[in-house]
Amino acid sequence: MPRLLLLAASAALACAPGAQRNPITPPVNTADLPIASDVAADSLLADVLSLAPRILVTLRYATADNFTGARIPGYEGNHAYLRRPAAEALARVESELASSRFGLKIFDAYRPARATEAMVEWTKRVHREDLIRDGYIASKSRHNLGVAVDLTLIRLNDSTELEMGTPFDTFSAAAHTANATGAAARNRQLLKSAMEREGFTNYDQEWWHFIFSLPDQIRFDRVIR
Repeated sequence: MPRLLLLAASAALACAPGAQRNPITPPVNTADLPIASDVAADSLLADVLSLAPRILVTLRYATADNFTGARIPGYEGNHAYLRRPAAEALARVESELASSRFGLKIFDAYRPARATEAMVEWTKRVHREDLIRDGYIASKSRHNLGVAVDLTLIRLNDSTELEMGTPFDTFSAAAHTANATGAAARNRQLLKSAMEREGFTNYDQEWWHFIFSLPDQIRFDRVIR
């Protein structure tokens, strides 16, 4: 669970200072929930590829290709997990897009709580606590609940990413979903519409970030292997 370069965090889901926030999908802060056991995580989280094997998974935080320049703790494998209802909904999105010869590529999905904590610690080491203050990086994340996913569109024939206007993990107004023109605007809307039809809500400051609402919120710290 991009932009992943120097001021972005899929954990980061907020807007630039002074920008209007989406009242339906607050950035990344969640309630102060206890962390569930690994046994609970294993029973509630589903591997997205077990339901939709054509989805490409490239977890950016499992590599050094992210805003910290190093692999994030908690990411030891390239597997995208979500709460099962969210994973099932994403599989339906993939199936619908496939009829138009488009597919999905995941940058981040479920994120262990320790990974979010590591992101916060990084801001302290590099003296960028302003990123926490301004809401770019939070101490709690919907990714920790297994209900948030960061992704983009690809062409099925060659897995090429569609033009979206900015890379994943770009912290600027250019990444706000509505702030695009031409092909990027059309592609953002295509992704947004497909996701919304299956119950996901886009965070309007990041075109790649979507949340699936579930009534029973549970936070996890199971390492991704």
